[in-house]
Amino acid sequence: MKIIEKNLQQGFVKVIPTSEDDLWHLYNIIYKGDEVYAYSSRAIKTEQEYSRPKSAERVSAFMGVTVESVSWDKFMGKLRVHGVICHAPDIIPKGAHHTLSIALNQPLTITKKEWPKHLLDRLTLASRTEKPLLIVAIDDEGYAIAETRQYGVDIKVEERVKLPGKLEAENRSVAAKAYFRRVMNSLAQLWTPTHSPIVILGVGFVKNDFAKFLAEEAADMAKAVADVKSVNNGGAAGIYEALRSGVLSKAARQLRIIDEAEVMEEVMKRLGKGEATVAYGLEAVEHAVKMGAVEKLAIADTLLREAIDEQRLQLEALMRAVEQHGGGITVISSEHEAGDKLRALGGIAALLRFPIHREYST
Repeated sequence: MKIIEKNLQQGFVKVIPTSEDDLWHLYNIIYKGDEVYAYSSRAIKTEQEYSRPKSAERVSAFMGVTVESVSWDKFMGKLRVHGVICHAPDIIPKGAHHTLSIALNQPLTITKKEWPKHLLDRLTLASRTEKPLLIVAIDDEGYAIAETRQYGVDIKVEERVKLPGKLEAENRSVAAKAYFRRVMNSLAQLWTPTHSPIVILGVGFVKNDFAKFLAEEAADMAKAVADVKSVNNGGAAGIYEALRSGVLSKAARQLRIIDEAEVMEEVMKRLGKGEATVAYGLEAVEHAVKMGAVEKLAIADTLLREAIDEQRLQLEALMRAVEQHGGGITVISSEHEAGDKLRALGGIAALLRFPIHREYST
């Protein structure tokens, strides 16, 4: 994301999204009631002397809408902002409904009555260009390759296999080399365009054997291997396990979803132990905030995005109060496991500096 201009006194920020992750960030930044401006096209009916009666001509123009809804299709990589036209050339009727299709590498301007700190922080995060991680989770029953995104992980390839048993050493060796080559070829298709860092996960010695095979067969790609770690599962389950346990931290210290997963693991651990240094649900968290007890506030992006105006103001007031007391805030994506866990707790939870009576923390 390129931040072209920022004027908080006038309430606007002008940006250029440069990746699909940026569209995800914008989906979480643009709220109902904001004004969004971008170039767009619209069919205009004309009744000119030499045209067909009421024929439609498509006109491209710089337009603004007062936002009513925002939709994001992560599979198609499309962001649409729907609302009422508040700015357009005279030939386009103001007050009509229109949908802006937000495109990559095209500027747009977002105007808000107030820019909360967490949204400005999100813009700053999005403006930092970081390569995604490629994660390979492999064992002798199959493998998966995933690419990290700002909203979670995207499983690109998953395949189950059945290698010969250890008693069939010769057959197993031949089959393992063919298997590793298939994994390497799949990995190369994803790695070659980006040269992203690679993390290899797995059970037992298979992960190390694959790392050695990679070093022998694809030296350039092997140099991109940032870490090799043990997990209890192969395939996609191993990737999600690694996110939960934090074993990817060495290779992805700045990766947003690692932080989100670690926060939720700590919330669930304290809840599992029945500790009083955790609160969840809006009422309990609000009480903890008023007491200055919140060390880390976790809030689901869906809770912020779907809140009606009054509730959003309440949530943003809570967030400001947490920051004023020196606490941290993590907005957790609904697109991965940590978000699922938080939504099950009402979309908001807090890690506390000191215990609060159980009446308020459950």
